[in-house]
Amino acid sequence: MIKFIFFDVGGVVIDDFSGNDSWGELKNELGVKPEQEEAFDEAWYPLEHEVLVGRDIETLLPVLIEKFKLNLPDNYSFLNGFVSRFKANPPIWPIIKFAKERVEVGLLTNMYPGMFEAIRKRSLLPPVKWNAVLDSSIEMLKKPDKKLFELAESRVKVNGKEILFIDNSIGHIKEAEVFGWQVYHYDSSDHNASCAKLDKYLKSSFASQRN
Repeated sequence: MIKFIFFDVGGVVIDDFSGNDSWGELKNELGVKPEQEEAFDEAWYPLEHEVLVGRDIETLLPVLIEKFKLNLPDNYSFLNGFVSRFKANPPIWPIIKFAKERVEVGLLTNMYPGMFEAIRKRSLLPPVKWNAVLDSSIEMLKKPDKKLFELAESRVKVNGKEILFIDNSIGHIKEAEVFGWQVYHYDSSDHNASCAKLDKYLKSSFASQRN
């Protein structure tokens, strides 16, 4: 039985940096030299952890500029560097609408501060009234932390066994499954094919619930 569906945002509801070279494009925009890329990635990921749980991403620029001798305009927005490369994922819109007509739906997402609002302002999200939105930068917890799953479950007041979680990260999916949720792994490398598979899965699942 499914009573609530949580969708991931980046790589599922929208087309972000998953399955493409947008991260490489952003590094090039920042002025990261080819020989610096490995060191940049190693420096970035620990910093990203801080951003996902509330640190303003713009405060990272001085750190990265100093470490990698980057030359950026004074008004450069790191957040916009990400969001400007995001795109809508239109094939998933009717799927979310279909799900919303049958159960409550929400978003469970790892975000940088201000990113969700920037995505919303660019009209990248489907026109859905979400029943719950849990943003890591606001909750100060990020996937796949068990505490975030606990918070999500308590927020929607649905037994975990009746929650379906759709995400493009195997790591997030595995931890949610261990926690007791139903899970679905979405392949963000091909949105059209993945949406077709997800549509078939949900229609089959809801048909089974009627029987």
